[in-house]
Amino acid sequence: MHKIKNPYRPIETEVLEVITETPTIKTLRFKPKEEIAFKTGQFIELTVPGVGEAPFTPSSKPSVKDVMEVTIMKVGKVTEQIHQLKKGDIVGLRGPFGSGYPLNEFKGKEVLVVGGGCGFAPIRSLMYSLFDISSEFKKLFFRGGCKTPSEFLYKKEISDWTKRKDLNINLTVDKGDSTWKGHVGLVTTILDDVKMDYRSGIAVVCGPPIMMKFATKKLLEMGFKENNLYLSMEKNMSCGIGKCGHCRIGIYYACKDGPVFQYSKIKNFTEIWD
Repeated sequence: MHKIKNPYRPIETEVLEVITETPTIKTLRFKPKEEIAFKTGQFIELTVPGVGEAPFTPSSKPSVKDVMEVTIMKVGKVTEQIHQLKKGDIVGLRGPFGSGYPLNEFKGKEVLVVGGGCGFAPIRSLMYSLFDISSEFKKLFFRGGCKTPSEFLYKKEISDWTKRKDLNINLTVDKGDSTWKGHVGLVTTILDDVKMDYRSGIAVVCGPPIMMKFATKKLLEMGFKENNLYLSMEKNMSCGIGKCGHCRIGIYYACKDGPVFQYSKIKNFTEIWD
């Protein structure tokens, strides 16, 4: 008899490594007892026994099935406990849930990815997926921003991205310091130098709500079509399967119908930037 997977059952998972990215953000490398295959943009629920669980989008390569990396900002009770985890500790993972980025629909087009702050976590997974098939796109652009240079995640990796021949990349910070030699200003200020066909191109935005709001406005002004603009809408996705109702966006559930949405589908719902 075929065994039906229980979506509520966490898979026992070992912490392999804890990497400090910034004072408030850590990347944890996990090894689940069972492989968890995910598509870039999907999310998992991470359970800390005796504490609770919370949703996170993996930041690692989907092509790597046996190990998963999740980048987590310390913002509350559960994430506080996650930041105290050490190598060898056991947690639970369930998922993956939701819909990821429709990469097949990006093929043959010019693609622009815009990331900000903590949005670099799911964007990292997306970029590695795009790199794997970069020859399938006409052009690939990345524009990223953070408040200060010290808040950039994955500094070594992003430095390597700047050397790639298949990527046009530019970064900015809201406020520079003596170490920063790049652009200073909001991420919207480095979108004007993206030379691509806006009408037929694809744009992806992921970051804090306020950044996503103004980046979306700017991209629409530049000429991107509403159905070619993809947003990663991470709400309070408590159950992961559309039962609890905490992540409603109009007629949709972020956990079940998203978290990746075309802007055209959700543009009329007032709460999308809350």
